[in-house]
Amino acid sequence: MFKKISWISVISLLIFAGIMGASFGNEKDATSAKGKNKKVENVIYMIPDGFSSDYASNYRAYKGEEVVWDSHLKGLFTTHSADSDVTDSAAAGTAMATGEKTNNGVIGKDPDGNNLETILEKTKQHHKATGLVATSTITHATPAAFATHVEDRNNETEIARQLIESEVDVLLGGGMSNFIGEGEGGKQENGELMQKAQDKGYLLAENREEMLEQNIDIKNDEKLLGLFAEEALSPELHRKDTEEPSLEDMTMHAIDQLNQNKKGFFLMVEGSQIDWAGHDNDPAYAMSETEAFEKAVQAAIDFAEEDGETLVVVAADHDTGGMTTGGYDQMDLNANILNDVTATGEYMANQLDEERSNVHEVVNTFTGFKLKEEEIEFIKTAEDPKLAINHVVSERSTIGWTSTGHTAADIPIYAFGPKSESFSGILDNTDIPKLIEEAMKLK
Repeated sequence: MFKKISWISVISLLIFAGIMGASFGNEKDATSAKGKNKKVENVIYMIPDGFSSDYASNYRAYKGEEVVWDSHLKGLFTTHSADSDVTDSAAAGTAMATGEKTNNGVIGKDPDGNNLETILEKTKQHHKATGLVATSTITHATPAAFATHVEDRNNETEIARQLIESEVDVLLGGGMSNFIGEGEGGKQENGELMQKAQDKGYLLAENREEMLEQNIDIKNDEKLLGLFAEEALSPELHRKDTEEPSLEDMTMHAIDQLNQNKKGFFLMVEGSQIDWAGHDNDPAYAMSETEAFEKAVQAAIDFAEEDGETLVVVAADHDTGGMTTGGYDQMDLNANILNDVTATGEYMANQLDEERSNVHEVVNTFTGFKLKEEEIEFIKTAEDPKLAINHVVSERSTIGWTSTGHTAADIPIYAFGPKSESFSGILDNTDIPKLIEEAMKLK
């Protein structure tokens, strides 16, 4: 199994990293001599699940201007797991949380089944506040990897139990069903966890308004558990019709709560559904989720700029979908047309009648596209109408795909704040938590 980068790749990537470092060396950033000596009290670790450099390029075309992380690019990192060249989110999350490789599907354990200490657990030992935020279920692979230890990522009810036991100060995301007993319509076999959470000091929130009203007192061991949907939160394209908070809302509120701790905090924020968009080859879904993630990153950087002792690290766990920038024998990028798309491909497919006689009406309603006859026929006769719709939208926006799964592409890493220069060059995903540990001086 391929575990090493060829010398040609290494040289190419080093040149790339050097160019990037030179290009951004004059930016106003904490990579300056002044920033190098600052103390890191807080870390905001932001993970856009499934994101890669082509997502970044297409998002820039979608937005039509510079993106907040553009001037903070530091390097690239590799992502393979212990048992596969192509990682899944469980193994990648574990590597990014513990600094150790594990097998696909495993959370917080090494390949032999031994528990691995996470960067979040280390910060708790140093009496810092901790938080996890996600647009998936809070028991999904990436957030789970920072505070739980299970053999199978799909055991989300056990992950829920361990999250409550771990006493992470702020937990915000979806997944209410994993905390509620079967008798109440949930999935917990031995009763619900909500009372246990309250016994441990958790205040509860089920919508954006309730979340914003809950201002915990960390000094008195109050914590916050916000579960805003039975399963995952709604895609960003549909969230305006719900009472759910945005990723930006959750990030800002988590920072406000955790910043009460005078010893500092560690916060992991995941833009979970960029990955799901990649699996569906859905470009509008991918760009809208990336936009929501950028707003959260901007909030984190705004806080870090004012605070002066906060390190912000932005790094995806892997690429999903093998997205390409351009394609279909067209020479122009056209991702900006996705700003007018108002629904995911899955939602559009669910609006089709049994004979799919309303293909044009549905797609036109949510995209504004006037479909050609061959596009209508392609969707009508497709085995998977969702994927067919997404491929039509992709071709219109000149965004290509090579897979509906993960790939082994190298991932860009961005960092802002004191010690951010440490993340420069060619890294592996296991290097990231080790560098964070060094920056925070966690012995």
